[in-house]
Amino acid sequence: MIALPPHARILVIVLRRLGDVLLTTPLIRSLKQAFPNATIEALVFAGTEGILAGNPDLAGVITMSPDASGSLELGRALWRRYDLAVSTQSGDRPTLFAWIAGRVSACPVAPRGGNAWLKRKAVDYPVVANEARHRVEEVLELAAALDIPAIRELVCPSGPLRPDLLPDGDYAVIHAAPMFRYKQWTREGWRALAASLSERGLAVVATGGPSPEDRSYLDEVWTRGARMPVVHRLDGVLAWPELAGVIAAARVYVGPDTSVTHLAAATGAMTVALYGPTDPRRWGPWPVGGLGGAWEAAGTIQRQGNVWLVQNPQPCLPCQNEGCERKIESYSRCLDALLPRQVLAAVDQALARARAIR
Repeated sequence: MIALPPHARILVIVLRRLGDVLLTTPLIRSLKQAFPNATIEALVFAGTEGILAGNPDLAGVITMSPDASGSLELGRALWRRYDLAVSTQSGDRPTLFAWIAGRVSACPVAPRGGNAWLKRKAVDYPVVANEARHRVEEVLELAAALDIPAIRELVCPSGPLRPDLLPDGDYAVIHAAPMFRYKQWTREGWRALAASLSERGLAVVATGGPSPEDRSYLDEVWTRGARMPVVHRLDGVLAWPELAGVIAAARVYVGPDTSVTHLAAATGAMTVALYGPTDPRRWGPWPVGGLGGAWEAAGTIQRQGNVWLVQNPQPCLPCQNEGCERKIESYSRCLDALLPRQVLAAVDQALARARAIR
């Protein structure tokens, strides 16, 4: 095991999107378990810190702008402040901040090309970046490099709950709005799913982000129609800890490839994840207790623990492109052609499992 002072200061650097930050919490927990008296902080992009709210393994969270503004001032403030700084990415900026902030540093480094040779010399514990593995397993290779036990457990945001916002009785959560168009399922599909859940005796709770774009899209999705049940909309209302609590208490959660679906899997809720272009071998939801084996690249319905992963397997799946037009506002044929009955088949399996363990 790496030798650190008894009350070491450790910085974990995650300069990516919300889901990536959540998928780094197993490494943070591994560090805290190995060094229980250490003070651990995280450096993340502004706007992603909420998913770490209430994390018991962290003493604090530092934020920085996704653009380069303020980097020089932040670098000066962090200079050699930590006994150990760990970057979870091989990019230039996170690697540089790990080298600046830590008297000892650990980082993934690309196997070849560019300035990889320089990073290997500058970093005390370089790890060959391995994008063929699931992201959680790749991040935990840093734990192996530091010779500490790996804890394969995602840590959800925690805080006070809001039971006053929830319907009476059992309910399902639908999170219909991913960040990008190419990860969207159809509006008709979500409406049909909500109607089917209502027919099964479940109230429907709809979650979503606070952005005007999200709210406008969800206004279109949840426009009342002939078969549309009452949908309890909580989009833009919940903080991350509240969202985690709402999902954890649901009979089932259904959502696309988004950070909230990763959160749902981590809460232990029965989670149905709708995947299109994204490769689940790399980015599939991480169930409670970890993966029993890698997700398959493509399948109709796969199950790992409390997660059911639904795809519409076409010859090009998973293409790992930003939709069929290779831009974030593109459609994705695999999702547009995904039928509600296939999603509902996975939902029924999840509900049966929920009844069995109740």
